[in-house]
Amino acid sequence: MDDLEDIDAIVRRADPDRWLASRFVADPAARADVLALYAFNQELARIPFAVSDPLMGEIRLTWWREAMDEIALGRPPRRHPVVLAVAASSLPPQALADLTEARDADLETEPFADREAVLAYLDATVGAVTALAARRLDPASDAAHVVSAARAYGLAALWRLKQTGHRCRLPQAWSGQDIRLEVDGALAAARAEVGPLPVAAFPAVAPAALARASMAGEPGALVKRLRLTLAVATGRLG
Repeated sequence: MDDLEDIDAIVRRADPDRWLASRFVADPAARADVLALYAFNQELARIPFAVSDPLMGEIRLTWWREAMDEIALGRPPRRHPVVLAVAASSLPPQALADLTEARDADLETEPFADREAVLAYLDATVGAVTALAARRLDPASDAAHVVSAARAYGLAALWRLKQTGHRCRLPQAWSGQDIRLEVDGALAAARAEVGPLPVAAFPAVAPAALARASMAGEPGALVKRLRLTLAVATGRLG
């Protein structure tokens, strides 16, 4: 199995929604790069679930931050499949290093104070990943056109964490109805925002088409594929 297949398998297992969306990327080099991005994002996202205390999480985040800094400086990449994939890509390593800073919030235990704090976190994490993917798929992509789609998808993901008993930093006062209203509002805004997005970049926002369905439970692979196919074919998020 070569490095590209390794990364493809990592994303398919850990981030099936984005992996399915990447099937609609026609350019092999662009697909490889966004898969490297998604694999890197998953390495960061899983840290709080893999450590027993925040200090260990900070050590792991520092490892990834330093690995990206080394790539940015032109040093030989660390012998890790995801680091090697990033080094071989055209992704901006400094932007990936910034993602590690945003993920510091995952190591905190207190719920977000309010809606603004939730949205700021989503914009710095899932929003940044979505913007990087869109820009890699088409350099003409504007980050402003992916904000609400990323928020919708991120809100649904946070709700799934809470529903499955994992630690979740959503405000304690938020109910399922509150989240559904937030997701619906974000999707409504996304429908207007994604209009100017280049066609080639649409797979970056396509997972948002799964947000509402995932609130009711994890859709099957066939349902996901059909929803994503429809979204990409029409340029609409439902």
